[in-house]
Amino acid sequence: MTDTHSYTVAGWREWVSLPGVGVEWIKAKLDTGARSSAIHAFDLEEFEKDGTTWVRFSVHPWQGTDADAVQTEAPVVETREVRSSSGHSEDRYVVMMRVGLMGTEVDAEMTLARRDEMGFRMLVGREALKQGYVVDPGGSYLGGRPPLAVRRRNRGR
Repeated sequence: MTDTHSYTVAGWREWVSLPGVGVEWIKAKLDTGARSSAIHAFDLEEFEKDGTTWVRFSVHPWQGTDADAVQTEAPVVETREVRSSSGHSEDRYVVMMRVGLMGTEVDAEMTLARRDEMGFRMLVGREALKQGYVVDPGGSYLGGRPPLAVRRRNRGR
């Protein structure tokens, strides 16, 4: 049997971008155990726009610091009950976001959650990864790293 698909090999953690939001660099864990992707979001505010439910929220792109917060808004795809790996469940907004990973961009359903206490402010889940990626669990940052000054910002101030 011949596999006709072409996949990009990514590490279990990668630097990604959110081009629609203006975030050039954010460290993400690629999590094949999670269906959807998730991002650390705060100051969530639901509102109506042209008869559709939207949510305004802010993103902290750097680990361990609230510097350089970016505010954005997006239409709500749905509100979904999400169960964490610890068994805790909560309702979360789901929005579509463009994610830059390994030199290409994919659309991802993104749940908005408080992840400030988590090791990564963003998770890329199976639904996004199945758009052309396989994850090497022994690899890290196979797509490259940002310049040293950017990596230092990520460590906090």
